[in-house]
Amino acid sequence: MKKITSLMVVLALLALAGTVYAGERAGAFSISPFVGGYMYDEDEQPELQKNRILSGLRLGYDVTDSFGVELVGHYVWAKDKARDKHIDAWSYRLDLLYNFMPRSTVVPYLAMGGGGQILKYGSGLDDRHDGTFNLGGGVKFFMTDSFALRLDARHILDFANEDLDDDIIHNWEYSAGLSFLFGGREAAVAAVSPVTTPAPEPEAKPETPLEPMPAAEPTPGHHKYCVTLQGEYDIDQAVVRPENYEEIAEVGNFMKKYPTTTAVIEGHTDNVGSASHNMELSQRRAESVVDHLVTKFGIDRSRLSAKGFGFTRPIADNTTNEGRQKNRRIEAIVDCAFDVQQVQPPDKLCMTLVIDFDSGKADIKPQYRSEIARVADYMKQYPTTTALIEGHTDNTGSAAANMKLSQQRAENVVNYLVDNFGIDRSRLSAKGYGSTMRLAYNNTPEGRQKNRRINAVIDCVITK
Repeated sequence: MKKITSLMVVLALLALAGTVYAGERAGAFSISPFVGGYMYDEDEQPELQKNRILSGLRLGYDVTDSFGVELVGHYVWAKDKARDKHIDAWSYRLDLLYNFMPRSTVVPYLAMGGGGQILKYGSGLDDRHDGTFNLGGGVKFFMTDSFALRLDARHILDFANEDLDDDIIHNWEYSAGLSFLFGGREAAVAAVSPVTTPAPEPEAKPETPLEPMPAAEPTPGHHKYCVTLQGEYDIDQAVVRPENYEEIAEVGNFMKKYPTTTAVIEGHTDNVGSASHNMELSQRRAESVVDHLVTKFGIDRSRLSAKGFGFTRPIADNTTNEGRQKNRRIEAIVDCAFDVQQVQPPDKLCMTLVIDFDSGKADIKPQYRSEIARVADYMKQYPTTTALIEGHTDNTGSAAANMKLSQQRAENVVNYLVDNFGIDRSRLSAKGYGSTMRLAYNNTPEGRQKNRRINAVIDCVITK
């Protein structure tokens, strides 16, 4: 028994040290071999040695992510102490399981069920066939999406005769084993390319409140005029330097010229100091630029918002003085609802391309050819421009599968621009972001559709 207990501990530690994987999934079948120990009630069955080795097999099916059923059979190497004889003990039952946190790596569960037990005494003695009821639980440690280590313990009520008020034997069972899962929603995606297979896990995940869109997330149908004031703050200071006024004036004059524009002023820091202090400092830096635009250029405050990001979005290495200076910066992201063919672009303009995709697919729909053509025409008109093609997904499925799918979507658009419009591949790059940069909540079909998209962020270095 000590060897079995040690094995359980080792298996659990191995599981906890493993990579994070998804847990149970509706529609999956499982095969779970196990070994362990069976403790007989010595008060009611004094003839049987108390602690014996067992082995068995569970066949399961996940009705939902949380609820499952299992058909269980096992064999105990029982022993008659009085006669010093081996006894065959067979058990069978049907169990119901409830999984807590079914989509996590560690899945605890409760179980209950009923069945029977057969004791074969041999040597001319009558066999005994009792009804049983069990109650207990355990935990599964998922090492991959389809393989888990499992620990289990049960209290077995053995009804030795038809009188349920008498001769109830209280036995115990503990075991360690493996679980192999087949099929189910997530397995169907893993089996083939995510380009052609519907994404797994349609159940909505808990979502945090939406943050204001970052600079690389243009509003659909709009353009982004992006001005970065890099390395223009003293250490731990939020005061705008006079030498920055000319660059801030570009933003102010542009917003005065186009009164429908709005702007998000982002503040950023290096990594010196605590996270909370830097978040507060970056917010003050952003607000100081907003105040400057209001007081010096008369921009209505309702058109401006300030957002501090602390040191969460570095653009340079914080291990050098030069890198930290670059990270102490302000970025002014001006959202412009105007036609790029009619407005002379500023020094840097981020034009957007919004394409939505079917769930789990990366192929480009024919109706978006005109949208892609708009980007191609712009890049042909301004041959010094380059573009980052960003791929995005909703949150359906695993993070790894979504990252791969979003990269495939971005690469497909790059290939489309090269093959159909002759844009040089050296001017294009593809980057997948998975579900990390959503535009909408993922708890509705409409929100998920908005998040399955492409953004083409065009960096324009226009010569006057």
